[in-house]
Amino acid sequence: MSRPSQLHLNVNILHGGFHPAAWRMPRSDPRASLDINHYVCVAKIAERGKLDAIFLADVPMLEDRAEQRSFNGPEPTITLAAIAAATSHIGLIGTISTTYNDPYNIARRFASLDLLSGGRTGINLVTTASGRAAANFGQTPMDHAKRYARGQEFAEVLLKLWESWEDDAYVGDKVGGRLLDKDKIHRVDHVGEFFRVAGPLTLPRSVQGHPILMQAGGSDDGRDFAAGYAEAVFSVGATIEQSRDYLRDLDHRAQARGRPAGSIVGLPGLTTIVASTEAELRHRQEELAALTPLDYVITRFGGLFGQNLFHLDLDAPFPELPIPRDGSVTFAGATLDAARAEGLTFRQLIAKLAGGTGHRVIAGTPEIVAGDIEAWFRAGAADGFNLMPDVLPDGIETFVDQVVPILQKRGLFRTEYGETTLRERFGLPRPASRYGQARKLSA
Repeated sequence: MSRPSQLHLNVNILHGGFHPAAWRMPRSDPRASLDINHYVCVAKIAERGKLDAIFLADVPMLEDRAEQRSFNGPEPTITLAAIAAATSHIGLIGTISTTYNDPYNIARRFASLDLLSGGRTGINLVTTASGRAAANFGQTPMDHAKRYARGQEFAEVLLKLWESWEDDAYVGDKVGGRLLDKDKIHRVDHVGEFFRVAGPLTLPRSVQGHPILMQAGGSDDGRDFAAGYAEAVFSVGATIEQSRDYLRDLDHRAQARGRPAGSIVGLPGLTTIVASTEAELRHRQEELAALTPLDYVITRFGGLFGQNLFHLDLDAPFPELPIPRDGSVTFAGATLDAARAEGLTFRQLIAKLAGGTGHRVIAGTPEIVAGDIEAWFRAGAADGFNLMPDVLPDGIETFVDQVVPILQKRGLFRTEYGETTLRERFGLPRPASRYGQARKLSA
């Protein structure tokens, strides 16, 4: 698989928007993240702009200072099912934790969504570090290496289950009275360190074979996980050079695992703050900043590094804090990288990351935002982006109405949907059933 000739663009529907003050903006609905019409509205805007997919994050716990920021509420596959019924083309990517889920249930849930949506589904696999999440499942936190070992085995079980039916196992022969060909439906009999799964799955394969596997993680363990199983990655990159090096490293690791060059689509996260003019942009940024409680942001940064940061001088350079071994290694590292790159103070770092942590922020007019996206794409630092608009739905509406036409005019983005499935849209091959191949070889 070669690099794409055109961009891939997803929109990450993070409650009322990525910015922590999104829910407080004048046009925002504080209850938007609990209203299916909000998600459908954003998805329809994205589909109007011919975006590849919508993306839903998920955390199996109530986050710190939730009283000051909208939170991830509804379970992703339920939300995606409603969106699937209201749309025709947009891809549907949902996040699940491999640490606190069972692979059979997840395989069945996403296979169902993939079948019923006509092959528009992807699944983003994450390992969950939080001790509070562990407590919700009556467990103690796993260390970093064990979480990723479990994650890789989880992915392996998903693939085995999704491949347990051959493509022509569903016969549907009314005259002959045969619904299924049992010889083409296979037990998986997986026995591993974390899971014992008999199989087969209860569902046949979809038109795209199975959902696209995505992964988010930039640590060494995370890169190995992605190299073995990911077809696309939701990555973090502060600079073109850093992101390009990350994708090259991922590609080398994937080839070492026997996969073809260019097997993984690279989609860095990108927070967008877009306004028609510089004056409107300044007003939007100032309004968002004024509505963001400083104590919330300091607490959020502290949670990333596993310590209280209220003692830090906001106007002194952000210190070289240790990255927690069993925490969110990727985002803590990206936050430090952002501070180091320009020698930022804590206050400047908060402003640069728009009150968030880790992901790059681009603020500008449509021409500036389009130019930035083009520069990263042409430099080989991204195959596209997981967009995280500051406020929803107006942030994605501005992007679709004002940035997308510029990208289309430059030949960087589609003007119509051509492909039927999400896998085709990402330029990914349709996977065969390993059990079907083995049966044919033994015949």
